[in-house]
Amino acid sequence: MCGIAGFSQFHYQEGTEAKLEAMGQAIFHRGPDAGGTYLDEHIGLCHRRLSILDLSEAGNQPMFSADGNLVIVFNGEIYNFLELREDLEKQGVTFKSHTDTEVILELYAREGVSCLEKLNGMFAFALWDKNKQELFIARDRLGKKPLYYYSQDGRFAFGSEIKAILALNDIPREIRLDAVYDFFAYQYIPDPKSIFKHIHKLPPAHYMVLNNDGFSIHEYWDVSFKNISSESEESHKAQLKALLEKVTKQRMISDVPLGAFLSGGVDSSGVVAMMAQASDTPVKTCTIGFDDEKFNEADFAREIAEKYQTEHHEYTVHQNVADRLEHIASFFDEPFADPSLVPTFFVSELARKAVTVALAGDGGDEMFAGYEKYTTDDIENKLRNKFPESVRKHVFPSLAKAAGIVPGSVGKKAKSLLTSLSCDPAMGFYITNSMMTDETWNKLAKPEVKKQLEGYHPSQYTLDMYNKADGPDHLSKILYTDIKTYMTGDILVKVDRMSMANSLEVRAPILDYQVAEFAATLPAREKYRDGEKKYLLKEVFKAFIPDSLLYRKKMGFSTPLDEWFRGELKDMGEELLLRDKEGLASVFEPVEIQKIWSEHQRRVKDHGIELWSMLMFQMWYERFAARDQTSMS
Repeated sequence: MCGIAGFSQFHYQEGTEAKLEAMGQAIFHRGPDAGGTYLDEHIGLCHRRLSILDLSEAGNQPMFSADGNLVIVFNGEIYNFLELREDLEKQGVTFKSHTDTEVILELYAREGVSCLEKLNGMFAFALWDKNKQELFIARDRLGKKPLYYYSQDGRFAFGSEIKAILALNDIPREIRLDAVYDFFAYQYIPDPKSIFKHIHKLPPAHYMVLNNDGFSIHEYWDVSFKNISSESEESHKAQLKALLEKVTKQRMISDVPLGAFLSGGVDSSGVVAMMAQASDTPVKTCTIGFDDEKFNEADFAREIAEKYQTEHHEYTVHQNVADRLEHIASFFDEPFADPSLVPTFFVSELARKAVTVALAGDGGDEMFAGYEKYTTDDIENKLRNKFPESVRKHVFPSLAKAAGIVPGSVGKKAKSLLTSLSCDPAMGFYITNSMMTDETWNKLAKPEVKKQLEGYHPSQYTLDMYNKADGPDHLSKILYTDIKTYMTGDILVKVDRMSMANSLEVRAPILDYQVAEFAATLPAREKYRDGEKKYLLKEVFKAFIPDSLLYRKKMGFSTPLDEWFRGELKDMGEELLLRDKEGLASVFEPVEIQKIWSEHQRRVKDHGIELWSMLMFQMWYERFAARDQTSMS
């Protein structure tokens, strides 16, 4: 795992090696083992290396092809590189290193951009073709590795993180107001936007070609749900088991110590079980627990660790979140508010003490329908079919308003369900998953902010993906939407930043694109059946995980937000949210923030999610504003 950055000089002379080194220094944490640069009259490239394969200097980057025509900086891992290398050697290629990076170079030399079709891994890379005078930038199919780029008036730069781009001189930092709205709706900013007007994300499964004439962006892969398999359930089970064993074993190739995150949930437990079967030595496992038993899964993780005799490491998050939060949040260059970033940082920090590579269970919920919201959505779908559209549109909004008066989570859930039912399925899916309701936004947002955003709504991102999905049923459409939105914009961003903050590489077997393609062909009843989530995946894992763990209620990587804001985060919240500071106070009415805070402290209503999003926004803003003046538009 590494960090990459660079710039073009076709129409703007960016300058010197020192600037490239500054870009690399900004993302030093992504690759503390080595660094390198390349600069010519057209292109500058820099690389920070976290050594995983071929620890010798032969693996350092930028790396050149044998003929010197191609130069690459690469972040990630190619899991099928040994097979690709063998094929290339049969064609007469001689390799100087044992890295997957060199395989990409030689594959591109023979197949051009079509090389992407053969690469299986997590990656973002930039490859300069001197003969063509073209820069080829690509990102993996599911978006495990990040890539940002800046483009304005002929000036172009890119990086694994925004901070690498901002290391250059005079990069404008104008904040996108629609991205701020997106953030409070989703807790992250959906691609291809970033929080900055002129900085964008290259979407997953896309590549870019840059030359003297400008750049173009192309999609090279998408997951399709339209071809449903007619094979038997037993056949599907056997195929999935074989595939998961294969992709897990592929991800255990490493020249440095390797282990696993173990939450005690279905997916991470299954991955650890398959690792244990494929390993001759005990697997190193790492678990995070909480003092609050409602959020603590450490006992379940310990049960799996004992079953497979792992070398187990455990850490409990005590009352020390406030002490570390500013440092943890500093690794996000734009507002990000998934609260599980806290335990993800701690488990990464813990794992890094024992290993350099950790396998994780990410992807199971999105591929095989594992979230509680799919149960809610199933109930909603049945109710949608039961009540005529006219009733849902004209009666349910009033019922939703009445439900909102009911205190506690019951009233909140009923209001969300009824509001969702009054809309079409795509909009309903957005409503049930939005982290801030329109009602709350409209209370908080300043009149001038709402006026500037007139005609825009964050739901468009969800609606676009839902309508793009080619599946035959509602479940397939919302799974596709989650894969393209929540998984890419939230889960994978969180894991990348928090693991890289600790110079740790995380690999996710269930997120292999072949698993995604296979899962998409399964009929809905093999993912969600009579209230049972991840049905087929659990059938596969039955051989490895006790039923008491396999079928227990899902907890997720949750945090006790509500109590944090009444306890250890109270002082920080009062300082950052209630002092009418520039940033949050430029978007929201201070008096309305005060009302929400007061309701929460008096336990009239829990506002942990909203307060956390506001805290994360203000913390981000103050880090950013301290470096430069900002404007919002």
